Amino acid sequence: MNPSISQKERIISLDIIRGLALFGILFANVRGYPTFTEDPIVLNYGGINHLIDTLIPIFIEKKFFSIFSFLFGVGFYIFASRAESRGDKPRWRFTRRLLALFFIGVLQLGPYFGTILPAYALIGLLLLPFYKASVSTISKWLGGITGIYIVSLILRIAFGDSAFLEYIGNDQTLIFIMFLAGFLVAKADWIRRISELKKPIYWIQLVTLPIFIGFSIWIWVAPDHESNYIIALGTIPTFLFYITTLFLLMENKAIRTLLKPVARVGQMALTNYVSQSMIGLFIISLMGMESPPYMISPVHVVVVACLVFIFHLIVSSIWLKFFKRGPLEILWRFMTYGKQTIK
Repeated sequence: MNPSISQKERIISLDIIRGLALFGILFANVRGYPTFTEDPIVLNYGGINHLIDTLIPIFIEKKFFSIFSFLFGVGFYIFASRAESRGDKPRWRFTRRLLALFFIGVLQLGPYFGTILPAYALIGLLLLPFYKASVSTISKWLGGITGIYIVSLILRIAFGDSAFLEYIGNDQTLIFIMFLAGFLVAKADWIRRISELKKPIYWIQLVTLPIFIGFSIWIWVAPDHESNYIIALGTIPTFLFYITTLFLLMENKAIRTLLKPVARVGQMALTNYVSQSMIGLFIISLMGMESPPYMISPVHVVVVACLVFIFHLIVSSIWLKFFKRGPLEILWRFMTYGKQTIK
């Protein structure tokens, strides 16, 4: 970030942002943890439930998993470049890492069918051709794919859905956009130069903040059958506002110190993501909300999400006092490298 911030502190900052992304993902995923045998019953909530049910799509839905996806792209470049510096084969090593992630994700399908890990692994393969590409080339591809994605969403809102528009304007496309954006930012070394880039960052915030406000109002008043497309359309500008704000906040040492426990959650991101669904479902069962589905109200979503995150804060802090990595991170590393020693 700025020259006075060490490499270790930069990694901590990324872990803090990753931990916050996991917290946001909880709010979006809690209702999907139980597996129901009946069709879900949709209720029209009032009072505080209605407020929360409106605020989650505005501030959280798709935004935090976009941040998480962006950091995956950052991680790909860091991982591959380190592998290359050791004389390893970066593309092959990352492919093996993705295959391991796919395997872990498939195992998670049992307790939580909504896991994103298998999709992450498969979409991550699309990053391999970009490893040796220039920043300029990656930027052009990113701009083109993002443009197609945005146009497809606008057409879906204006003229209705179609198989073709759904194919090019879905969540998988958004994930790849975020992967590629994270990879570009890491390759261009912008994360290390936040202090130098404050002026363009402020301009990004100046442009995206009113767009975010506009989409928030639109989502608030939009009919339910249109809201999903509007949420998706507003995700990229909202993501840009969020991620630039977070990077600027991480420049402040006091804030980094205050949020250091969150960094431990982010450091164990794979373990904590996989365990979210199991811990959340356990809490839901204890509260008697696992069936029927309409009993998981927006207030319950907030309660469960906060309880799971508090659990992760405590357990991650304790675990990392004795181990360098989380349990699934250790497994993932072994599946990536085998028994060879990696510094």
